[in-house]
Amino acid sequence: MEQQQALFGNYKYCEECRKPLPLTYSAALCPSCTEQKLFREVKEYIRTNDVTEYDVAEHFNIPRQRVKQWIREGRIEYKDNHLNTISMHCVKCGAPITFGTLCTKCLRLQGSAGYSAGPGKAEDSRMRYLDDPKK
Repeated sequence: MEQQQALFGNYKYCEECRKPLPLTYSAALCPSCTEQKLFREVKEYIRTNDVTEYDVAEHFNIPRQRVKQWIREGRIEYKDNHLNTISMHCVKCGAPITFGTLCTKCLRLQGSAGYSAGPGKAEDSRMRYLDDPKK
């Protein structure tokens, strides 16, 4: 029993997710929960204020690249009235975008291209075998 107490007594726990943290860890939340908390605060700040990525980065004292990464991932997006200040562009056609990496036109084209059988005949789209004795 003493060994079990010594084993589990060497940790403190994250206040949100209860993951074990070393006793030397100074924060009350684990890195993952800290990141999630920051993101929730950023999202709420964007909802309540008319801001740009620069304003968000300055207000929370975080790198602008982190805000741009959240935009590229589609987790947050620009408001319609900030379309003239957007510094992100579609990777295929260069059109300004509010989130992600593709504009809606290129995204639609990419989605429809993935499901088409192509310009050939229907029998050309059959499965092929590497060891086909007929060829």
